Amino acid sequence: MKFIDEATITVRSGDGGRGCVSFRREKFVPKGGPDGGDGGRGGDVIIKASPRKRTLYDFRYQRNLAAKNGGYGQGAQKTGKDGEDLLLELPPGTIIRNAETGEVITDLTQPEQRAVVAQGGRGGQGNRRFMTSTNRAPRFAQPGEPGQHLTLQLELKLLADVGLIGLPNVGKSTLISALSSARPKIGDYPFTTLTPNLGVVKHPWGEPFVVADIPGLIQGAHQGAGLGTQFLRHIERTRVLVHLIDAAAIDPEDPLEGYKTVNRELSLHDKKLAGKPQLVVLNKIDIPEAREKADRFAEAWAEERDDDFLQISARGAEGTEKLVSAVVQMLDKAAL
Repeated sequence: MKFIDEATITVRSGDGGRGCVSFRREKFVPKGGPDGGDGGRGGDVIIKASPRKRTLYDFRYQRNLAAKNGGYGQGAQKTGKDGEDLLLELPPGTIIRNAETGEVITDLTQPEQRAVVAQGGRGGQGNRRFMTSTNRAPRFAQPGEPGQHLTLQLELKLLADVGLIGLPNVGKSTLISALSSARPKIGDYPFTTLTPNLGVVKHPWGEPFVVADIPGLIQGAHQGAGLGTQFLRHIERTRVLVHLIDAAAIDPEDPLEGYKTVNRELSLHDKKLAGKPQLVVLNKIDIPEAREKADRFAEAWAEERDDDFLQISARGAEGTEKLVSAVVQMLDKAAL
């Protein structure tokens, strides 16, 4: 299934049913009073966050959706049947906006969260309700209220504790495979990962955490290069960033170039992203030439920063336990 993280749909709640004009007709009662029943309520359009949904794929082609109208009122004071609600299941992390005004209607941040985005129209009153002392035989009833008609913009931002970031082909997919049961496509060429992947990492130090493998960022990502703006939104909700760097690809002349490129794109997209807690990790340290380049990186790093970074081999699972431990500590601090 293709990963779809944006969609525009049109929804309409149900119209209220029309009230009934009717008069009681019984044997020996030739002029019975009004007994027209009310119309039924139109169905609502309800949004629900469903953990079973991972993308907005269902709405790529199905874009006009409507709840049922309320039933008409009937004689003998029978109220029309309420229209059936329309329930739309969306993945947690979906933001629903009014497409015309840009106003956020609701943000589905919790599983099973519900919100009514369009209320059904009220049913019209039957003629029985209009009987008075001066008008004992009203021959009119109310029409039902029309339902609401809205165009909604859906935007999915993944809900994850940790976001894996870095340039293309630094080993993010390999790492998420090593840490969790996720099995993203892996290859030795840039842009293998074209869609975000989620994995659950279980560890002995407490609650599991969710990690998102974000496709590689390149220079100009904040302007859309390499689908950058589409990918960057998926780390906006993360609490911690793990910045993965290919140790074997470090430029000896400018060891921090790749690190700075990614952080520059984060800052240009949203300064809050650049301010998130970030753990820098040199990957592919098992490759022979990577050790020397990692030393060059360490020298340049020490000249500009006083914090630490990790060295791992995701493919060989070297240093991954220490990485998980460090992430857990950062998540604990972020929760305070």
